[in-house]
Amino acid sequence: MPQHKSSIKRMRQDAKKRTHNRQLRAQMRTLIKGVLKQEDKAEAEKQLTRAVSYLDKMAQRGIIHKNKAANKKSQLVTFVNNL
Repeated sequence: MPQHKSSIKRMRQDAKKRTHNRQLRAQMRTLIKGVLKQEDKAEAEKQLTRAVSYLDKMAQRGIIHKNKAANKKSQLVTFVNNL
């Protein structure tokens, strides 16, 4: 356990951020799965726009790396184009 006040506060902040980031990542995975489950191209394109937008937000906030976001977007676009 940390002894200094600043270390204790940092632990509290990290715990809050960790739970928040886990929720954001879970939402991101849900949106990605929503695209990959689609069999109708029109519906998949709707889901794709939401997922791509969300991936961009996550990369911008630093939740995921920008290259990971780019790779996921590429994977999703390829999937939708092949429907």
